[in-house]
Amino acid sequence: MGYRTLLRDHRGLLAITFLAMFTSSLGQSFFIGLFQAPISERLGLSAGQFGSAYALVTLVAGFAVLRLGPSIDWIAPRRFALIVLGALLTGILLLTLAPGWWLGLLGLGLVRLCGQGMMTHLGNTLAGREFTALRGRALGLTGIGLVLGETALPPLVAALLIWLGWRELWWLFALVLATLWLPLLMRGPWPKAPGIRPERGQQRSGPRPLRERRFWQLLPLLMVLPITMTGLFLYQAQMTEDLGSTLGIYALALTGMGLAKLPGALVGGRFVDRLGPVRLARLYLLPYALALTLAIAWGGHAGVWALMVGGGLAMGAQESIATSLLVRLWGAEHLGKVRATLSAAMVFSTGLAPAALGIALDLGADFRLILAGMLAFLIGGWLLAQGVLREVQTPR
Repeated sequence: MGYRTLLRDHRGLLAITFLAMFTSSLGQSFFIGLFQAPISERLGLSAGQFGSAYALVTLVAGFAVLRLGPSIDWIAPRRFALIVLGALLTGILLLTLAPGWWLGLLGLGLVRLCGQGMMTHLGNTLAGREFTALRGRALGLTGIGLVLGETALPPLVAALLIWLGWRELWWLFALVLATLWLPLLMRGPWPKAPGIRPERGQQRSGPRPLRERRFWQLLPLLMVLPITMTGLFLYQAQMTEDLGSTLGIYALALTGMGLAKLPGALVGGRFVDRLGPVRLARLYLLPYALALTLAIAWGGHAGVWALMVGGGLAMGAQESIATSLLVRLWGAEHLGKVRATLSAAMVFSTGLAPAALGIALDLGADFRLILAGMLAFLIGGWLLAQGVLREVQTPR
């Protein structure tokens, strides 16, 4: 069964997961970063204070995902989506209308939690749990929702800011998303709650990934892309200077990265179904490894393009591979809890990694040396995960 048949037979459920991923764009760093200056001015914060506050609310959101994310294993998905969407819209109102900085930061925290955190969690968990033989393709189509947001929203924001203020633009996006969600919440093909909430004494019977060796062995492999790509995004000026390129080339390559995610998601999802997530987990980082090698050896414009396109291909394929691996290891009935643990770990690590890279740059490290460290991290994470991948080689 191909993508066309999947869309024909399950378009309602796929519309829900796709819209959840697209809605998550409002809480992603790429979108909030477009409004950093006016938000800082609104809250009365300097750029440095905003950065510190942003890191703090991100870490708090990570803890909240770890605590609240597993509830999707027993709360009806429609109710879960309604709560998350309501909290997201409340966060937007607080961020844009709050009279005090602390309420504004609360709004920013809700936008981060419900956007990047819970909406992404909703889309990927539903796609990973409700589809079996077609899980890879379903996750690939779901991931295109975020790809669309990353590709279309920045130029759309730039165009609309000619006529609208930043707050009016946030209200417009909130209104459009609420309008899109309304028919799905009323008549969408929502699945039933997958289970009942465990009693307090039964909490220990479920999986506890943070206490399992195989989770920690797999985690570095799945964190390579979010950690290293966050560093490339934040320190783009130092990267282009040390590689002998320009920020203009980087901006073009960033568009190339967004376009590369599309075939990465579609091809990755298809091959997850055909070859299984274990084989793909061993291969999907190869384009990024080659890109890092090329950037270290050659640098220049080609190096920047390689990093963005290679990273985009791998990032597009990662979610379908990662979620399918989690199902293989812990079962679909516990996917909400395990995905929440993985999401929280990624939030924490991506919050701390930029600080480590910043210290290295302050000490005078050339960016080629940092790229070499990223490549070593990739190889180390790949080697560490091989034991777990061998354990789950036989399909469940």
